[in-house]
Amino acid sequence: MAVVASAPGKVLMTGGYLVLERPNAGIVLSTNARFYAIVKPLYDEIKPESWAWGWTDVKLTSPQMARETMYKLSLKHLKLQPVSSSGSRNPFVEHAVQYAVAAAHATLDKDKKDTLQRLLLQGLDITILGCNEFYSYRNQIEARGLPLTPKSLASLPPFASITFNAEESTGENRKPEVAKTGLGSSAAMTTAVVAALLHYLGVVNLSSLDEDQLQGKKDVADLDVVHVIAQTAHCIAQGKVGSGFDVSSAVYGSQRYIRFSPEVLSSAQNAGMATPLTEVIDDVLKAKWDHERTKFSLPPLMTLLLGEPGCGGSSTPSMVGAVKKWQRSDPQDSLETWRRLSEGNSALEAHLNTLSKLAERHYNAYECIINACSLLPAEKWLERANEPTQAEIVKELLGARDAMLRIRYQMRKMGEAAGIPIEPESQSQLLDATMNMEGVLLAGIPGAGGFDAVFAVTLGASNKNVTQAWSSLNVLAMLVREDPHGVSLENNDPRAKEITTAVSAIQLE
Repeated sequence: MAVVASAPGKVLMTGGYLVLERPNAGIVLSTNARFYAIVKPLYDEIKPESWAWGWTDVKLTSPQMARETMYKLSLKHLKLQPVSSSGSRNPFVEHAVQYAVAAAHATLDKDKKDTLQRLLLQGLDITILGCNEFYSYRNQIEARGLPLTPKSLASLPPFASITFNAEESTGENRKPEVAKTGLGSSAAMTTAVVAALLHYLGVVNLSSLDEDQLQGKKDVADLDVVHVIAQTAHCIAQGKVGSGFDVSSAVYGSQRYIRFSPEVLSSAQNAGMATPLTEVIDDVLKAKWDHERTKFSLPPLMTLLLGEPGCGGSSTPSMVGAVKKWQRSDPQDSLETWRRLSEGNSALEAHLNTLSKLAERHYNAYECIINACSLLPAEKWLERANEPTQAEIVKELLGARDAMLRIRYQMRKMGEAAGIPIEPESQSQLLDATMNMEGVLLAGIPGAGGFDAVFAVTLGASNKNVTQAWSSLNVLAMLVREDPHGVSLENNDPRAKEITTAVSAIQLE
């Protein structure tokens, strides 16, 4: 009876800040770091008293945080009431549960409502698990005296216990409860819970998802339902309507993304306590969701690397607030900066798309020149082009690098004007050093920037050398790679199988 669904974390490669406003696009890569949700009946039998009293039991377990919370779910109002908890509550999962159950009530036919009622009266047992890559284990590795390498990360048990930030911190510099790596854990977690519940309750059938469907060749109506419910739950839980790129990539995978109009969620935002949740969900499901997504993934023989410099995290909401304040105070300069940033983002996207097409048309020439460039710094790439097609490929590679440098310049300029460290000096030095390494195409700061992480895109097998170089610079290369797949139905509990990321990581050494 158990249903296991997973959703990926993300890296926003371009579109930081701009993606908050339509019609600006962002390139978001989904990753092999996945959040899992396991849903099964809490009881073997229906509890008659639940039917009589109009409520059922819901248990939420987070083994990594050693937390368990018991709730009562009102079968009439579909609202959760906590009964007991061994830690702080999780608003993302709570909203995911309420909205997924409301979606079942709002969309299922009358003949399926009996099955729904029986499933709910058996209670819901929900377990959430996040891959280690979502959390920072740097302190544990250093405490064990291990080197800062992927091999050390791979030596940790899968779904390892999460360390809480012990330091007391307040105000602007308040640290999050848990040290994270910036992969969008709340969006992946919300999406996984929504997907598992919607499948378990019979609203969607995720088992029909296959490669063709993910490539857009089949109807993706079930994914669209998962997307709408997950976006709504995530936005209401965090108390604001964000751009939604993290949820979109958790559902659909790597993509070029343009945000939805915030108005589609106005009914959910403005719903009073008396408004039935089924009405709210019916409204958002029928709303005009105008987000745009185009399939995107890195060209062949390119690897996404993520590094954790260990400078502490950054608060995205406060940085976004500072940028918005700057936009209001200096509209002319901010518009010009955004225009140039947008141009740089579009140029990078165009170069990467052209490289994908060249790889498709001339794979042998493409493979040959990419492998040659992987051994050299960028200034020597053109020397290795032996014929016109290879020269064209190198021209696109260098164009992509140039676009990234322009993006970084404008992001730094925006940070200075807004008074926030979008690309701090320590990160600039690391990125410059990375871009000068052999076989590195790009290096940058994902998303809103700050101190969270850095990314690089490497050619051929050069990622191994970059990993070693980062280690010598006190940067921990994470076990994260691009994986273009979105939400997925799993065959079993992920704790019951060997985690392939750990195995592949040992091969990185």
